[in-house]
Order: sequence, then C-alpha cells, then structure tokens
Amino acid sequence: MSAATDGPAGGPTTAAARNRLWGRLNTAVATYDEPLATPTMVVDLDAFDANAADLARRAGGTPIRVASKSLRVPALISRALAAPGFQGVLGFTLAEALWLVEQGISDDVVVAYPTVDRAALERLVSSPHAASRVTLMVDSVEHLDMIDSVRSSLAVPVRVAIDVDAGLQVAGRHLGPKRSPLLAPSSVIALARTIVARDGFRLVGVMTYEGQVAGLADEVPGQRARSFAVRRVKALSVGQLQQRRAEIAAGLRELTELEFWNAGGSGSLETSSADPTVTEVTAGSGLLVPGLFDHYRAFAPRPSAYFAVPVTRRPAAGMVTVHGGGLSASGAAGADRLPVPWAPAGLALTPLEGAGEVQTPLTGEATDRLRIGDLVWFRHAKSGELFEHTPTCYLVEGERIVEAAPTYRGHGLAF
Repeated sequence: MSAATDGPAGGPTTAAARNRLWGRLNTAVATYDEPLATPTMVVDLDAFDANAADLARRAGGTPIRVASKSLRVPALISRALAAPGFQGVLGFTLAEALWLVEQGISDDVVVAYPTVDRAALERLVSSPHAASRVTLMVDSVEHLDMIDSVRSSLAVPVRVAIDVDAGLQVAGRHLGPKRSPLLAPSSVIALARTIVARDGFRLVGVMTYEGQVAGLADEVPGQRARSFAVRRVKALSVGQLQQRRAEIAAGLRELTELEFWNAGGSGSLETSSADPTVTEVTAGSGLLVPGLFDHYRAFAPRPSAYFAVPVTRRPAAGMVTVHGGGLSASGAAGADRLPVPWAPAGLALTPLEGAGEVQTPLTGEATDRLRIGDLVWFRHAKSGELFEHTPTCYLVEGERIVEAAPTYRGHGLAF
C-alpha cells in the first residue's frame, strides 16, 4: 500500500492510517537485504513528494528556498530542489554552505545566520567560485569587520544579506524570535548604506523571518483560547510586517537593486508569498511534518519522517519497553518536545519516565499486540534534528526501501 492513499482527504493521522503505516514500514524493513541502523530512521517518499507539491501550491508561484536545517540529508535536499517550485538553499552554517556548493548540490546557498567561523570565512574569501554562490547573513557592522579580518585583499567580493527583525510590536512588547537587532527601517537603511559604500561587499538580499507566524501551531486540540490568541498574533503580524517591509524596500531601492527578499516558513507560505515585497519564501519542516507541525489551519499534516526502535521487554500488563527512544527536540523544555509514539496507534509515553536515553516504557491498548522484537515507529517533534542521531536515512517508496541515504553525520559532517 502506498502512502499516497493516506493523504489529507483519507486521514493520514487516523488510527487506521497509522496502523496501515505500521504494516507498510515493517514490511519495508523486513524485506531489506542489508542490516539496518538502530534506531532505524526512514522518510516516506510518497508523503515527502506530496508535501513538496502542497508547499508549492500554497506558495502560489513564489519560489521556495529549501531550509537545509530541516532536512540534513543531502539526497532529500536534492530531491526537494528537483521538485517544481523550489529554488536554492537556506543553509544554517557557512561550512555547510561551502560543502553544498563543493558537492554540486546547490549553486545558490544563503546562510541564514551570521557566522564567526574564521576557518570557513577564509575558505570563502579565497574562492571566487564559492563566493559567487554563497550569501552571508549580517545584522551589524561587526559582522562586516569579522569578514574583513580574515582577508588580505578585497579581490573576492562577498555577497551579504541583511537580517531584519520581523517580530510583532504591540503595546510596547516584542513577539517573535529574538534574532536581529534591526527593527526600525532607519536602522536597516543605515546598515545598508554602510555595506554599499564598503569595498569588498555586495548587498544582494534581505531576510525577514516571521517566526511568530510560521512557527506556531494555531489550531491545537484542547487549547481553544491559546489557538485564538496565536491566530490574532499572526493576523496582526502579517499586516504590520507588510507595511514595515514596504518602507524598508523603498529606502533600499535608493541605494541598490536587490536580488531577493526572503521571508516566511512552512507555516506561513500563503501570507508571506502574498506580500508584494517578498520575492521568495522558505520551507523545510513542511516536507517532513514533525510533531510540532500537526495543528496548523494552513495545511493538513502528512508526516513523512519516522524512527523505529524495538520492543525489548514486557514489564507489566498493558506496558512494553522499547530500546532507546529519547530523541527530544530543542527549544523550551516541555511535553511537546518529546517524540510521539506513532505506529501502531494506541501507545503513549509514561508521565514519570517520558522518552528515555536507553529505554522507553509505553502504555496503551496497542501494547497487547506487540511482542519482543517488534518495532514501534515514532515521530520526532522537530524536523531535521532527528537525522543528527544516525548516519543513514532509509528512503521508502510503498513497501520498499529504495535507498540508504547518508545524512550529514553519515558523510562525517557535524555542522
């Protein structure tokens, strides 16, 4: 059975669909002719491709830059780039960007965060080829100084983009990711003026990531009041940010011509792409749909990434213990950062032990059907972080593993 039959209309998160998934993934693992890594991590390519198509639909023709942080498997980055509507990579370190260029995976990589990696900067400024394909993020003159400190000449111009704070300002408070110090349009224009006047640099882009829109679930079961408040924040943010972007863009047009204006994420493609200032949007988590992306009004979840660990014990009636499982996500500690036991349906973590490093007890009605050695499939709470825990990601089509794809770790890389 193909995952394509379990699309949004068919209820990909229903118990029946999760149990079908359990059988399908177990079959794929059982029929693979080589030993598998533990925990066993897979990506369902049927769901991955369907998610890519849905992201492109939601972007409405605006090019989507692939967020490599949310994938961390080169084969998946390449697969996304080959999908209609996708163009370029948003990387998370300069060393990663250089590697992606060197490997021919992308010739257009924007590094999403400022870098102080002197070794990587030295490689960049000594390579006209790499410098023409990688864009660095800056939000202060100190970032320019850092780049200049590693070069002996200005022969190789460095492409830079300005990271602008895209948070919501309301009642004297800031709501949104704590990223750039550049909030007021005047401060953005002042830095742009410095970049344009400074030898050895080319100002080519702007990024405004509205994390309070893109990264917050807004239709969470049992949290009606909070979900309403999140939707209100999103609506206010969209209107305020569109006005601020337009003001900044008008000032920048007097200084230079930009190549791109990047915005948004998987949870905000519609509103980000609708802003006339924005020329490209970013998505990554929406390709794998981790646990934190289940409760959005904007799209129906179609999970594609899973990890499996075997049942090793039956300590009591109505309980099994699996080996490992404690792959928690980054961010503020809480239950939503824990992995979700997904297939078969009808399993839950215990409140006392949660997800453990070496073993995880599970309760629920599905424990009655599990035997020693059976696999339980989990979903990670966040995208990409899962693959820091394995050298290999197995790519599945239908009931068959079609590729054992090295992750960054599998390539011996830790970005």
